[in-house]
Amino acid sequence: MTPEEVVGRLSSGMTVGIGGWGSRRKPMALVRALLRSPVTDLTVISYGGPDVGLLAAAGRIRRLVTAFVTLDSIPLEPHYRAARQRGAFALTEIDEAMFMWGLHAAANRLPFLPVRAGLGSDVMRVTPELRTVTSPYEDGEEFVAAPALRMDAALVHLNRADRLGNGQYLGPDPYFDDLFCEAADAAYVSCERLVDTAELTENGSLQTLLVQRHSVTGVVEAPGGAHFTSCAPDQPRDEAFQRAYAAAAADPVAWETFAARFLPPDGDEKGYRQAVRTWHEEQAAPARPEEQATPARPEEQATPARPEKQADPARHEERS
Repeated sequence: MTPEEVVGRLSSGMTVGIGGWGSRRKPMALVRALLRSPVTDLTVISYGGPDVGLLAAAGRIRRLVTAFVTLDSIPLEPHYRAARQRGAFALTEIDEAMFMWGLHAAANRLPFLPVRAGLGSDVMRVTPELRTVTSPYEDGEEFVAAPALRMDAALVHLNRADRLGNGQYLGPDPYFDDLFCEAADAAYVSCERLVDTAELTENGSLQTLLVQRHSVTGVVEAPGGAHFTSCAPDQPRDEAFQRAYAAAAADPVAWETFAARFLPPDGDEKGYRQAVRTWHEEQAAPARPEEQATPARPEEQATPARPEKQADPARHEERS
């Protein structure tokens, strides 16, 4: 499939799960296609990163279910923070382990699974819809009933896949992409490279087959489809571009310029990759003479502080 064909299967009001973790192996090509579509009013389930940030900036989220939203090397996703501060969508905030057990419950078509995570924490206060259950056995222990995170559709990104829907991760962490696919009514896998099935199992790599074809609806070959998030070992996180993204997100005018260049509504993935390549070339190019800093005139250069301007050690101690 193409990213556009995947998004053509989605509709407004759906519950959509997005795999990956923070700013790692996110299906960004599918997210960008979603931004170019009219689909909105979504319930998004995600260990959040820029996927959540971009959808929040575009006003596509009705409710977010998450344990965090981060860019990893930048602790808090700026679009997410701004959206939450203005109350742009409802939030169901749960513990990371509760999130995982919610995926397990949905994958097994159970309404909930008991978990100790969350007990004694403010998770129960900020998410009052959560309930507890008591063990029916002699121990009588109390647990949080982690609700199943069922989805209409899941979007994930992997290193390799075949045309049948078998997907392989090659990095250090599988995250929970297999559970996202199993917890959804339909699952779409984008991959760095589409390969023959035999290549997925050669060299003793059977244990890296994370996603099986029975839980996949469609496959998209999308080289660089996780950009700007990481997809080890195929590509590291594009830290320079991520910093530019975060800086632009802090200013509405700068974001409008950024979005017009990299996320135009009439664009596609080929145009996005070319825009990113051009941006990197611009960053690497030496500054033109008129852009270089003009050396300070001698009278403007720094001079030692006059005695009365120097720090007073006693005052420093008083402040301490």
